[in-house]
Amino acid sequence: MADPARLGILIPAAGASARMRGGDKLLERVGAEPMLARQHRIARETGARVLVTLPPDAAARRAAIPGAEVLVVPDAARGMSASLREGVAALADHAGVMILPADMPELEATDLAAMIGDWNGAEILRGAAGDLPGHPVIFPRALFPGFAQLTGDSGARAILGSHADMVRLYPLTGRRALTDLDTPEDWARWRGSQVS
Repeated sequence: MADPARLGILIPAAGASARMRGGDKLLERVGAEPMLARQHRIARETGARVLVTLPPDAAARRAAIPGAEVLVVPDAARGMSASLREGVAALADHAGVMILPADMPELEATDLAAMIGDWNGAEILRGAAGDLPGHPVIFPRALFPGFAQLTGDSGARAILGSHADMVRLYPLTGRRALTDLDTPEDWARWRGSQVS
């Protein structure tokens, strides 16, 4: 069982929300709080160190997470890889890092804590819906050097692909590991599905 204090949680939040057509998906409300604030809160509830990457001009996002540990990514416009490179490097003294996407509103603190508690320290532990791989994903420190080589906007796919033998899927409830919201239509559909 992993000690949460030995693991860092990275929330990559330096993207431009380009598909929101002028809106910011990370400031959309989930219940009583902005999406980014919610992700930061559930991450903090695990007891792990939490680092949020932001682009240089992100006053509204920063205001949504007062007191958060923030890392500004100067080349954020180059894609997700910039956040992952900078963020993982800043967490290099940890035994592992959980990559927690900032736009997944169904994940709960209990999901993150359960994954951290079950992680063996050497594997890649990946949230899943049944046998469908999703997020979050925990990477061991042995793979941190690979993050420095990432480019573009494909996240950590190259690392996952080249170390497929290290991946263990961790099923989460329902579609929590898959539900991410990138467009106004995504948000509208999701909100409609939450109405009881």
